[in-house]
Amino acid sequence: MPRIKLPAPEEMNEAQRRVYDEAVAGRRGRAPLPMLAWLASPEFARRAQKLGEFVRYETTLPPRLSELAILVVARFWTSHYEWVAHKQEALKAGLDESLIADIAGRRPPRFANRDEQIVYDFCVRMNETHSMPGDMYRETVKTIGEKGVVELVGILGYYTLISMTINAFEIGVPEESERELQP
Repeated sequence: MPRIKLPAPEEMNEAQRRVYDEAVAGRRGRAPLPMLAWLASPEFARRAQKLGEFVRYETTLPPRLSELAILVVARFWTSHYEWVAHKQEALKAGLDESLIADIAGRRPPRFANRDEQIVYDFCVRMNETHSMPGDMYRETVKTIGEKGVVELVGILGYYTLISMTINAFEIGVPEESERELQP
């Protein structure tokens, strides 16, 4: 059970309902579950939801690389809800099932595509050390472009926010038997 009230549409005040309706009218066609927690601060919810819409649907990165980055963040934070949602998206985007299983098991994946390896290394390095060596940065820029690196950092930041929201408020956390990720 969530630690924070996730209001149903009929329970929302005017400001909350405006943000909710805006999200439903957007690219997702629904209000993302973490946004319901953010509605305790409607302006925060509005701004965060807009960022989420951009990093999910409008970056220059192909979905295969975006979903890879999202899975790395979900695994880093052991964010079960986010993992389950984006595992399916990653498969649809063309990521190999064994690669996804390796990420879930905290094993170094074997990549067939060099761009996946580079994005994975960048994401893991940022999450684990909070820094980026110059050679890795230059290789990532060479592979996905400077704009792509800026957007990749945005994806990492947004999905860290999502994962922290899910974990802090225990939102959408499955029963123990349904968890794919081990601590």
